[in-house]
Amino acid sequence: MTDDIRLAFAHPSERAEASSKTPCDRISLRDYVVAVEIGAFQQERGTLQRVRFNVVVEVSPLTGPIDDDVDRILSYDRVTEAIGAELEAERINLLETLAARVAERILLEPQAERVFVRIEKLDRGPFSLGVEIVRARDGSAPAGQTHVETPHPRVVFLSNAAIKSAYLTGWIDQLAQSDLSLIFCVGADDRPAPQAANALAQRRIDLLAIEQNAWTLAARDPRCMVVGTRTELDWAMKNGQICIWAPSKIVLDAVDGPSAGPRDALALVAWFAAEMQAQEMLVIGADAPETDVPVRCVDVTTSDLG
Repeated sequence: MTDDIRLAFAHPSERAEASSKTPCDRISLRDYVVAVEIGAFQQERGTLQRVRFNVVVEVSPLTGPIDDDVDRILSYDRVTEAIGAELEAERINLLETLAARVAERILLEPQAERVFVRIEKLDRGPFSLGVEIVRARDGSAPAGQTHVETPHPRVVFLSNAAIKSAYLTGWIDQLAQSDLSLIFCVGADDRPAPQAANALAQRRIDLLAIEQNAWTLAARDPRCMVVGTRTELDWAMKNGQICIWAPSKIVLDAVDGPSAGPRDALALVAWFAAEMQAQEMLVIGADAPETDVPVRCVDVTTSDLG
């Protein structure tokens, strides 16, 4: 029991050695500290805190001479790049989520067989708080083979006049006939939202005002489902579900998110369309925003979307 307790708090390299059942080589990243915004508590939003990474990757022993060739080994840079890529992808609430994503990305490397990831927050008190996980490559198939590409949707922005239009059901009928996945987006209702002196509070109020309008749209047509997470959006697109985007979670979790005021609704949707790699952005009842996504505008008085 004493040895088990010692190993429980030992460095991941010792854990890896103690639990290994086959001969392997190991590379390690020790005490890699970055400052990042992370955490589920409100007090952790809008502030950076230090996070320490310790990572050990088990790799199959090389056959034949290495010949001092960097291309034959798993570079340490691939480990730090995996961490950086996941931190830049979106704001993360849980260390458990970050650890799992870092491990999964490392295991995409052909040399990697098993990975130990320990992540600790260093600024939550006079101590460190952390998680440690172990992940192994699935022996039944090479890592990454089961990936299914997410569709490139059509993102449709509806003005408030479009939401109230008698043509709404007909527009949805026309758009639903396309092979493209369909995501509707809206701005806030025309009624003014409450005003707050605090910028972060106002941002949340404005986002909630948009989501209230999303539910108003959903009530107009039972085919439409309000969706707020990337996971739900990906599932819906792959399964033919028409979505209405509720922006709060994706916007607040974005590493470099846009402004979210009611007057910025089109800019917000244009940012979202780019994030979703949309094939087209259709704007009904408003002018085209600045975006690299192909945009088509339709007047709210037009019944045929073409």
